[in-house]
Amino acid sequence: MNIVLRLAWRNLWRQPRRTWLTMGAMVFSNLLLIFMMSFQFGMYGLMIDNTLKFFTGHMQVQASGYKDDKKMRQTVPDIIPLANSIRAKLASDTVAARAQTFALASSDNRSFGIAIYGVEPTFEVNVSNIPGLVSSGRYLEAGNPAEIVIGDILARNLRVGLGDEITLLGTGVDGSFAAAVVDVVGIFSSGAKDIDRNIAEISLEHFQDVFFMEGAGHLISIVGTDLDLVEQLQADVTSMLPDSGEFVVHDWNVLQPGVRQAIQADMGSSFFMYFILVVLVSFSVLNTQLMSVLERTREFGIVMSLGLKPGRLGRLVVLETAIMGLLGTVLGILAGALLTTWVGHVGFTIPGMDEMAAQFNLPARMYPQITTLSLLAGPVTVFLFTLLASIYPAVRLRWLHPVEAMRSV
Repeated sequence: MNIVLRLAWRNLWRQPRRTWLTMGAMVFSNLLLIFMMSFQFGMYGLMIDNTLKFFTGHMQVQASGYKDDKKMRQTVPDIIPLANSIRAKLASDTVAARAQTFALASSDNRSFGIAIYGVEPTFEVNVSNIPGLVSSGRYLEAGNPAEIVIGDILARNLRVGLGDEITLLGTGVDGSFAAAVVDVVGIFSSGAKDIDRNIAEISLEHFQDVFFMEGAGHLISIVGTDLDLVEQLQADVTSMLPDSGEFVVHDWNVLQPGVRQAIQADMGSSFFMYFILVVLVSFSVLNTQLMSVLERTREFGIVMSLGLKPGRLGRLVVLETAIMGLLGTVLGILAGALLTTWVGHVGFTIPGMDEMAAQFNLPARMYPQITTLSLLAGPVTVFLFTLLASIYPAVRLRWLHPVEAMRSV
């Protein structure tokens, strides 16, 4: 073993309690960084998936200008054949056509304004999680036109249950009066009050008949296999559309900008706290190495009087710090990986956080998602800051005078 490396290792364990305490701080910070970053990334993935799977999907095909105006007449003609064509070219069932408008829903007792969605029952289950949230009754079935599925809060407000009739009153795409009577076959509960209070779904074909759409719709929702592949999927779908500019393909960043902004804001505040943690650990290492240098002032003076350059002594101090930082990094990565893997398997929940989690479309039980980035980003940053902390004790040796150093006690 190199003599300098052996000397650095010996010096590191002159004060084993101090070394272990400093390494313990590094291990704990690395463990905390790995777990919290894995928890954040897992939470972000759930937030994005759950939000997009309510209605948005990873992308949508719309008429040009519909995203901003949301006008009834901004339609996609022959939307079901177009959706079938995209579905066939992508060889995927995660493509569903929709239409939407606002209407007055009336029961025998009450009336409320709601958003009506016309969906393809066969394919909606592949792009939306609402079909799986039906808590009473069943979801829509193809071939049964006069059916409706509503949220549990809306059902309570209208005072209706399964089998009751609801009258829908609205305006057709041509400006004419539109009306229909539908039977409640399902009631869903998403946990998001705005959705459960304001949303209802009927079959797309019935929607087209009631609102005089003449085979048109408003959007085609598409869900990809992975968020990282959305950009390529968007390019593929765009190439399938006519070049007339009549249709556009918007990805989820455009359709739901608030989701990305919320994630960026949370990451900014979290990384600030992580930075403070790393700085505190760095000062702990700085204190340890500075004390180590001060304790060996007499020794340094002796070897400098024998001709050893201050630069070599400085490199020795940096090497000691690097060894301690490497041990803390390896042990921290192992501890963080074990804890995160275990919690990622069993999950964990915070009492009293159920309602807040529902507001962000998150489940009550969380599962950290360990990745290469979450596993290495924190420990590598701690290691680099540890090396930076060793610079001052190392540079301080350049100001050391051998004679004065040998006189120190």
